[in-house]
Amino acid sequence: MSETWWKSAVVYQIYPRSFADSDGDGIGDLRGIIDHLDHLKELGIDVVWLSPIYASPHDDNGYDISDYRAIDPLFGTFDDFDELLAGLHARGIKLVMDLVVNHTSDEHPWFVESASSLDNPKRDWYWWRPARDGHRPGEHGAEPNNWGSFFSGPAWQLDPATGEYYLHLFSRKQPDLNWENPEVRDAVYDMMNWWLDRGVDGFRMDVINFISKVVELPDGEVPAGKLFGEGYPFFGQGPRIHEFLHEMHERVFAGRADSTLTVGEMPGVSVEQARLFTDPARGELDMVFQFEHVDLDHGPGGKWDHRPASVLDLKRNLTMWQEGLADVGWNSLYWNNHDQPRVVSRFGDDGPEHRGASAKALGTVLHLMRGTPYVYQGEELGMANVPFDSIDDFRDIETLNHYAEAVDIQGLDAADVLAALRRTSRDNARTPMQWSDAPAAGFTTGTPWIDANPDHVHVNAAAEVADPDSVFAHYRRLIDLRHRSSVVADGDFTPVLADHPQIFGYRRALGGRQLLVLANLTGEVARYDTAELDTWRDAAFALGNLPDSPARGVSGALEPWEALVFELG
Repeated sequence: MSETWWKSAVVYQIYPRSFADSDGDGIGDLRGIIDHLDHLKELGIDVVWLSPIYASPHDDNGYDISDYRAIDPLFGTFDDFDELLAGLHARGIKLVMDLVVNHTSDEHPWFVESASSLDNPKRDWYWWRPARDGHRPGEHGAEPNNWGSFFSGPAWQLDPATGEYYLHLFSRKQPDLNWENPEVRDAVYDMMNWWLDRGVDGFRMDVINFISKVVELPDGEVPAGKLFGEGYPFFGQGPRIHEFLHEMHERVFAGRADSTLTVGEMPGVSVEQARLFTDPARGELDMVFQFEHVDLDHGPGGKWDHRPASVLDLKRNLTMWQEGLADVGWNSLYWNNHDQPRVVSRFGDDGPEHRGASAKALGTVLHLMRGTPYVYQGEELGMANVPFDSIDDFRDIETLNHYAEAVDIQGLDAADVLAALRRTSRDNARTPMQWSDAPAAGFTTGTPWIDANPDHVHVNAAAEVADPDSVFAHYRRLIDLRHRSSVVADGDFTPVLADHPQIFGYRRALGGRQLLVLANLTGEVARYDTAELDTWRDAAFALGNLPDSPARGVSGALEPWEALVFELG
């Protein structure tokens, strides 16, 4: 198999807790996934990325792992896992596991040992520090530095038994591993090899650019209006990150690289940094998840401070990444995942008139760029954000902690905070997969752990799989075009109509073959000058998202949310 097989592949992310429940306990499981493998096969995807199924207390829905080599009973058994893996492989689909090694659960045996005494052999497996000079442990301001946690509050938790603090960039139940310790790295690499030897095909690596930290852990600058210092400059792309990732490659993937996939989630990574991480000659990662395009609608106050992102914002940023990784490295392409609100509500139009067309248009511009596309469960149906009624409807720890801090500590208006949560909360992505119009969207026969979106009575797989004009059918055609056209996988990328405020347009070319993609990403008719596209007047129609698209051609106008693809050569 070619070492670049993933250039023509499409990855589908499954969030097991919310995908399908086979036993009626309200929580998705491995057997539920097994029951729907033919849905994945019919869609045409090549790889499944499975969010964590490891043993966990589920403080952060499984991203707090207490045993890397155990399946959590909530999800099933190793017999179930082996059946799932065999079922995927029998359908020609690879399986990529989630790798969460910036931190563990505080219930992991490694941390239990580390916390047991100041001189335990595993003490240095985590980041422990005494109280700040001049302070007693537990006193206000005694934390070793002023960093804030991503999940609100300080990034340090006092352990009363030993009188020291441990670092947790996320929940207090997610202590950060100390990658400076070679024993930690040895244990992680051994675990990764163990999973690959079981037959899995690679890893999606959670916040992997956080594993190297400036060992002095200095204070960060406190932004205006914030309670804590900014630690990112001291743990984002830290001083040994390239060393660690190259070592991981050599210890785990060397000799397997022609059949595996490695993608690193890297909040805050730049184009220049991504070129280094994904340069094949450096032996680090195949691709990274960057966050710039999904941060465009964040205001100065961060993700909860919404400001609309324009079409120009979106296409200029995505074009910058296309051009920045054109000669070195590789793009991962995504709109949705388990941490992002639904794209049809975010950058599209989830109203009844344009939901389907906007979902298809956004899918078109993403899937036909240079890179490996990722589909998050339900995206292929046009699933939308949820009309949460109250804070009691949410389940996500980040969301609940933010609400408590914003309302109880900062004194912000509860209604305003709730409005921000509806727009941005990770729970928008975590409601049950909408299989049918049955109660709980056909996800479970019991009470779901989080309520299904009420719109499942109209938006569901049962209705869409059989409909040739559905979002599902369009995604299937996009995936088929990538598979059969080397231009999509390997062609170069050139923007067209670059300054048009409504249209995202680009050309892909390889040898004598070309594709032209034009998409109106607004709810108004978009008119354009055809002079730049004169050579495409007689091009063959390849794909469209509206019933009359084949008749339209390069006509100088696109209907609201219309997307067209043409071929030459």
